[in-house]
Amino acid sequence: MDGIGLLGQAGSTQPVPVASITKVMTAYVVLSDHPLGLGEQGPTIVVTPAVVTAYETGLATGQSVVSVSVGESLTELQALEGLLIASGNDLATLLADWDAGSNAAFVAKMDSTAHNLGLGSTHFVDVSGLDPGSVSTPDDLIRLGQAAMAIPAFSSVVNMAQADLPVAGVVYNFDYDLGHDGIVGIKTGSDSAAGGCFLFEARRSVGATTVTLVGAVLGQQTASPLSAALDEAETLTKAAFGAVTTVHVVAPGDLAGRIVSVWGSSVAVRAPAPPVIVSWPGLSVPVRLRVGALPSVVAAGSRLGVLQLDLDGRDLDVALRASSSLAGPSLFWRLTHF
Repeated sequence: MDGIGLLGQAGSTQPVPVASITKVMTAYVVLSDHPLGLGEQGPTIVVTPAVVTAYETGLATGQSVVSVSVGESLTELQALEGLLIASGNDLATLLADWDAGSNAAFVAKMDSTAHNLGLGSTHFVDVSGLDPGSVSTPDDLIRLGQAAMAIPAFSSVVNMAQADLPVAGVVYNFDYDLGHDGIVGIKTGSDSAAGGCFLFEARRSVGATTVTLVGAVLGQQTASPLSAALDEAETLTKAAFGAVTTVHVVAPGDLAGRIVSVWGSSVAVRAPAPPVIVSWPGLSVPVRLRVGALPSVVAAGSRLGVLQLDLDGRDLDVALRASSSLAGPSLFWRLTHF
């Protein structure tokens, strides 16, 4: 859950084939090298004979491909739509050759990007995921999904149910979960080696906060593997959103501490305006107390310290304030305490 951390996981943590989820990295590298603003089409890319050969080979072997013709012009956005919506292996070849000059050079970029993103269990050997040597883990894929969805052009494409391409015409998204249980993307994948796979993001309002959930389902080996992956994602999403709620990090008005002076005066310390965070049963949040040098005279409402919460690497500070004033030592106390 964005900004909070890991809710849970089940199954193996070893790298496994991820099929067409590989194309998330393909798109991420392309958009990193050739950024698109929302609504922009980007440069024109001409379909080469090599891409048509990839299409014909894929069609003959039952791969996921998008109909193309030699000399056809696609914008960068259209090519990404064919890659991410229709999952075209041939369009992965088109984009890789356009970006890096060859698939081999582009795969090297994919692996380098994985390293830079801290995806230590991820390795790519092709641009489409057809090769079972392209492997990852749910944890790594969630990080990749978060990085990709932070690009508005990417998140806009994967949220589309269909697209209209010059030669192929209307193509449809394999993500049949779109719009269900708050799911807004990201990418499906399915083949005999990987089984059914789905990297997904869902959003829902919890109180006044929009909660973003990113999850991954891999290795669904059933009679209908892709349907199984999509169904499991819906189950996970319903369970997660059913468990989350909003809470104050410190109950308003609760006593957080007390300052006691050596001359006998004291003052209660409270967090008068504690922020609200999204939480779920069993969530553990590391907390550090930071208090600096305290003055001898404290005015009511003075900031006396900070509770610092670590929310998945993001610090949230909660101000601690004096609930009333604290007078300094009396003249008699000073005269009798040198």
